[in-house]
Amino acid sequence: MLGFGLSIEPQLWTLVFTMVRVGAAFVAAPVFGAVSVPVQVRILLAGAISILAMNARAIAAPEQIFSLTTIVMVMGEALVGLAIGFVLQIAFAAPLIASELIGTSMGIGFAQAVDPLNGRSSPAIGQFLSILLTLLFLSVDGHLILVDLILRSYEAMPPGAAWLSPDRLRNIAFFGGYAFLAGLLLALPVGFLLLCLNLIVGMLSRSAPALNLFAVGLPASLAVGVVALVAAMPAMGDYMLVMVHEALEMTAMLVFG
Repeated sequence: MLGFGLSIEPQLWTLVFTMVRVGAAFVAAPVFGAVSVPVQVRILLAGAISILAMNARAIAAPEQIFSLTTIVMVMGEALVGLAIGFVLQIAFAAPLIASELIGTSMGIGFAQAVDPLNGRSSPAIGQFLSILLTLLFLSVDGHLILVDLILRSYEAMPPGAAWLSPDRLRNIAFFGGYAFLAGLLLALPVGFLLLCLNLIVGMLSRSAPALNLFAVGLPASLAVGVVALVAAMPAMGDYMLVMVHEALEMTAMLVFG
């Protein structure tokens, strides 16, 4: 009897209460929160993982449904879940920042494509790097680590008493700067070569003012950019793997403090 006056099993309300944190994490997290993943699949996954969490931890639903305490508890659960998924989403924004730098220097910043992960238009290079980062995330079992962290968060931050401290919120904000730094470092190999090319084209324009820079500079930037991407791809892949590990470590730090 939880406020409706109906004989509903308390386990059902416990499942719904547990799904708040899990569902919020899946909405904000990469891969699980992709537009291509149907809502029904997310609900089924959230329900299945919530059942595992209920069996692994002692979770109790609020005694009263329509009360201020219950609303605050639900808000706290949603905030914890969103924070866990949002930290990983920050790392997945770095390839988009790198693609903006590379695409603008190559002269193909106008090349846009629909990103299947978020449903928005993004640079073609950014879509390629995002897919590569997603594959690396799955290759190191990042999705399983995320599920494990969600389950272990019920022990570190018990339901009903879970609320992010100002220190943890500040760490999330500071980790947002990591996306800009990671994007800059990811674009550094290709961007440095394109910068050198632009300096050479600039010197040529000063020495030969009659030279058509658009007829020479744009094809040269595109060719050098493609060659630089192919040459720097192993190093970029290794650094994106480091980004995945950094994001998972930051998520664990958020959960355990």
